[in-house]
Amino acid sequence: MTTARRHIHLDTVGGIAGDMFVAAMLDALPELEARVRADLAAVLPVAAGRVELTAGLSGGLAVRRFALVPPDGGIHHHHGHDHGHSHGPEAPVRYGDIVALIEAAPLAPGSAAAALAILRRLGEAESRVHGVPLAAVHFHEIADWDSLADVVAAGSIAAALEETSWSVSDLPRGGGRIRTRHGLMPVPAPATALLLEGFLLIDDGVPGERVTPTGAAILAHLVDPEARPPAGARLVASGLGAGTRDLPEMPNVVRAMVHDLAARPAAGDVVAIVAFDVDDMTGEEIGHAAERLRAAAGVLDLALSHQFGKKSRPLTAFRLLVEPACLDAVLDLCLVETSTIGVRWHEARRRVLPRRATLVDGPDGQLRLKSVVRPDGSVTVKVEADDVGGLGGLAARRRAARTAEGHDDG
Repeated sequence: MTTARRHIHLDTVGGIAGDMFVAAMLDALPELEARVRADLAAVLPVAAGRVELTAGLSGGLAVRRFALVPPDGGIHHHHGHDHGHSHGPEAPVRYGDIVALIEAAPLAPGSAAAALAILRRLGEAESRVHGVPLAAVHFHEIADWDSLADVVAAGSIAAALEETSWSVSDLPRGGGRIRTRHGLMPVPAPATALLLEGFLLIDDGVPGERVTPTGAAILAHLVDPEARPPAGARLVASGLGAGTRDLPEMPNVVRAMVHDLAARPAAGDVVAIVAFDVDDMTGEEIGHAAERLRAAAGVLDLALSHQFGKKSRPLTAFRLLVEPACLDAVLDLCLVETSTIGVRWHEARRRVLPRRATLVDGPDGQLRLKSVVRPDGSVTVKVEADDVGGLGGLAARRRAARTAEGHDDG
């Protein structure tokens, strides 16, 4: 598995379509444009038209737009589901024919695989919606050169950014109906709805198709619906890609925000906070689970608290501090060692004072002593509790600790 070096967050202000995604990414990372143009030239016939990346405005913001301009010079607007025409030679319609076209093209390394992965998600969604095998899928609504250009361009970008993690904002649901070859369909279109399973949808009050099938397929390929932007990372670039619709009181854009993960704070300054509740485990079971979780690699701390949940039912709340690199393994362990069926987590910044360990003589041998320097220059020390734990009696343990820490024993 490749370690991500950067993180890209997609802010779907106006929604997302294939052309909006490509325009936003090329606006943010213009060094990818030559690769994308070369891949498109390799897969599209000359008679299909030429690719243009143009500057413009949307809602008062300077944006880029990505479009395939037909030989007659008119720009085909394709932020929508119903394209309704083609220009130049007919684009392939059947899934297998589109696959063959992409596989035969001399694309940059990784571009074909990524484009075919996006196309397959589209094909599988259409297959489920219409109840036909994948090989029999006909892409009526997306089968034109413009949409093929979107898929290949998105695949080219995804392949170029292999060492990248992705997240996306809540997606606008839209509303109303759209006209397709199968008649009027609700928004989101059925295939789009399948592709968006797991993503958070919101109603921002603006109707119409806000996420197209191609846009949804790109998200399904790139983004884990549970992913969120990193708690700490340097923003190094951003770009705005616009659709062709004018939306009321907002720009119709996708914003791509590129973060450099190598510039994140040191690992010790970022932790994952994991939390979950259980209300159906015995005290013994909770004790065993807590000990196993405390002993797990990457778990820095674990705290338990007693609370009351729904129907005033007593429950135990678990809260763990975890090293981000070990998060996935710890999440799995929480779901194995306890009865919870869901775990919450987020990243947080923390400030940790440097500590120094020394050895001092105690009544039964040497004791480990931790010392830290406070921001005001004062020094505090504390003995390791386990090192005095073997002494009998609270008074004896306290006396040994105070002596080791340099306090007046009195």
